[in-house]
Amino acid sequence: MIQVIDLSFSYTKNTFLEDINFQVAKGEIFGFLGPSGAGKSTLQKILTGLIKTYGGNSIVNGFESKNYNNDFYQNIGVDFEFSSLYEKLTGKQNLQYFGSLYSKNLRNLDDLLKAVGLQNDCDKKVSDYSKGMKSRLNFIKALLHNPDILFLDEPTSGLDPNNSRDMKNIILEEKAKGKTIILTTHNMLDATELCDRVAFIVDGKIKALDSPHNLIMSKGAAKIKYTYIENGEKTRECLLNKTDEDKKFHELIQNNQIVSIHSSEPTLNDIFMDVTGRVLQWD
Repeated sequence: MIQVIDLSFSYTKNTFLEDINFQVAKGEIFGFLGPSGAGKSTLQKILTGLIKTYGGNSIVNGFESKNYNNDFYQNIGVDFEFSSLYEKLTGKQNLQYFGSLYSKNLRNLDDLLKAVGLQNDCDKKVSDYSKGMKSRLNFIKALLHNPDILFLDEPTSGLDPNNSRDMKNIILEEKAKGKTIILTTHNMLDATELCDRVAFIVDGKIKALDSPHNLIMSKGAAKIKYTYIENGEKTRECLLNKTDEDKKFHELIQNNQIVSIHSSEPTLNDIFMDVTGRVLQWD
């Protein structure tokens, strides 16, 4: 569905994006992860045809992004981090207006509003919406025309845990329908839960690209840490898949000397820090 080959882009004389290469298959959730200013949003703008002055190739659903026609936008849905809604219109009027821009049959508006908990607020003006409500409305606006590809930029930003969970469930439901989804985020928890593959983008380059599981396992297997009493309280670690080789561990179990056991494995944020030397933070 998406093929990017030797992509480069510059805002000034200095290169901003350089040597970007990746492919995204139908039905895949592909994540761009990186700190603010790394190039994630710029890459999305190139893929959605908003930036045309790039080098290399950006082929989306069979179209070179810089050479798109009107049909290009019939089959992609875009939810940028910042709202593009009309404040003086109601939530439902916004959906009706944006839906009128497409030639395709639209999804049921009431069903979409209910899915994000806005069914009781759809007749309020958007100017009276909270930031989270605007975010949810902007999200379903991208689903209106049932596009083949979704571009989502920080879709759970600013949402409370319940609404964030609902949003992620909808994203996974869209994937189950065969949609291809590009997710831009700096939230490693969302990326680990949602993405089939992720690309670490730092300083305009892809530093790593793989599934979250493979990236996490590349740092090493899960470990257990156990605390025991022996001339005072002590702590040891061993790999989870090597506990059969840890004689001390077995001895302590037999003698009922273990006070506590905790298992742990690297997080995607740990891998990001190892690969890039940076730590991501999120709201």
